[in-house]
Amino acid sequence: MPVLKDYHQQKVLILDFGSQYTMLIARRVRELGVYSEIYPPAISRDRIRQFDPKAIILSGGPASILDQGSPTCPKELFEMGVPILGICYGMQLMTHLLGGKVSKSKKREYGPAELGIDDQTDLFAGVLKKKIAEKESAKLHHDSVREPLTGRREALGIRVWMSHGDRIEKPPKGFAGIAHSENSPLAAIADRKRKIFGVQFHPEVAHTPLGKYILSNFLFKIARLDKLFSPGSFIENTVKSLREKVGNKKVILGLSGGVDSSVAAVLVHKAIGKQLLCIFVNNGLLRKNEPDLVVEVFRKHFKIPLRYVDATDLFLKKLKGVSDPEQKRKSIGHTFIQVFEQEARKAKGAEFLAQGTLYPDVIESTSFRGPSSKIKSHHNVGGLPEKMRLKLIEPLRELFKDEVRMVGAELGMPDQVVWRPPFPGPGLAVRILGEVTRERLGKLREADAIVREEIENAGLGKEIWQYFAVLLPVKSVGVMGDERTYENVVAVRAVKSLDGMTADWADLPHPLLGRISNRIINEVKGVNRVTYDISSKPPSTIEWE
Repeated sequence: MPVLKDYHQQKVLILDFGSQYTMLIARRVRELGVYSEIYPPAISRDRIRQFDPKAIILSGGPASILDQGSPTCPKELFEMGVPILGICYGMQLMTHLLGGKVSKSKKREYGPAELGIDDQTDLFAGVLKKKIAEKESAKLHHDSVREPLTGRREALGIRVWMSHGDRIEKPPKGFAGIAHSENSPLAAIADRKRKIFGVQFHPEVAHTPLGKYILSNFLFKIARLDKLFSPGSFIENTVKSLREKVGNKKVILGLSGGVDSSVAAVLVHKAIGKQLLCIFVNNGLLRKNEPDLVVEVFRKHFKIPLRYVDATDLFLKKLKGVSDPEQKRKSIGHTFIQVFEQEARKAKGAEFLAQGTLYPDVIESTSFRGPSSKIKSHHNVGGLPEKMRLKLIEPLRELFKDEVRMVGAELGMPDQVVWRPPFPGPGLAVRILGEVTRERLGKLREADAIVREEIENAGLGKEIWQYFAVLLPVKSVGVMGDERTYENVVAVRAVKSLDGMTADWADLPHPLLGRISNRIINEVKGVNRVTYDISSKPPSTIEWE
């Protein structure tokens, strides 16, 4: 078997100017086989050199380069000799910094637009051929392909997604226009000598159907990168680095049974075998039958050393009388550390603590996008007391959730683990609005099990990012058996997402919703009403607390 190269040898640096699509840029680059990371535009020159990017992408953003205080980046970036692609605001900033002219558009461009390609080399090489090849299979003729723009230069067009109120009036010295739209005579520009390109549209979104080919051209034809990043290369490199870092020491991992900690456990076990000890703390806030499933899968299927601790009574005691969401999270976090630390002390010789931290966890928990307000405490990042004396290893912190699932599949993990919907660290406590009690937990467990069972039986489990029940702190009037009832309300939440950073509510079939509602009301004692949550993130969050 050939040795895979370290994918860190060729990295793409993405500077985030606040676009809602920045995460999508990173995901698209990785899907194409190149590792990428996102950093704020204020990144220092030293950090850029340390990162050693082989290509740089400047994201879009909501600001106008014409506004005072708009975000910028070091001008030296363009003197590094590294291929650069500016997207939307990134293109406008690039133009501004390099001496071109940006002005307000007389007519803003938001949504679908026709892009006339004036130069079919470099960035747009083969794109028009791709559109022809995809006409039949993807039926893109009416959605993506357009005839030459009326009254414009003779160039075939493609459908793209625009989102801007400014436009390029004059390109910087050394740049030439390579594409246009009805509203933007310079919708794409290029300085081939310095390998710097800019596009006014968003190639990363699905609404630019041929965008992946444009990004592919930038990565492989312009930046001359190799496809080094894959689940296999990630596993090989991570196993190697874990062995080097851990040596013959022991590692402890807090296993929750969710996708992240489960994949982390199997990956670490592959690297160091019996040097890993998983500690599974049952906090009493897990889903129906979950504790038994975790013990069964990891002890018998994976043969991973596992210590099971049932701390249900302690957690419920700490949560008594607590209704504030942030207080719940802190109480659960502190109690977990208390129990976990007690068990960790029993593992003599342990020097490392492994966690299932993911890349979006890191970004959300560090207020990555600047001076934004803190939304909530996160369960995967930070919060480890110094007295634990354990060095932290986070083998998945470079990955998005879908990449974790692919790594899990590559490791041979069963679908029932790999495709489990995300579950918050505080468990059902943040799906019970108000005080958490044993009785309320029982109601929610049964309702949640019905939601998951019906959605999975309908074959929608892999299509939906997250689906669960929420117990509300209100009661409503109902009628059962000709008698008036005054009982609990359950909300059902199901969302579609790529990485959990943004999400849309899932449009579940009405018959499915009907079955879920009917079963919950009939099978869960004390519930007489079911509602469906149709809010998106943002402005809402996926969880209710």
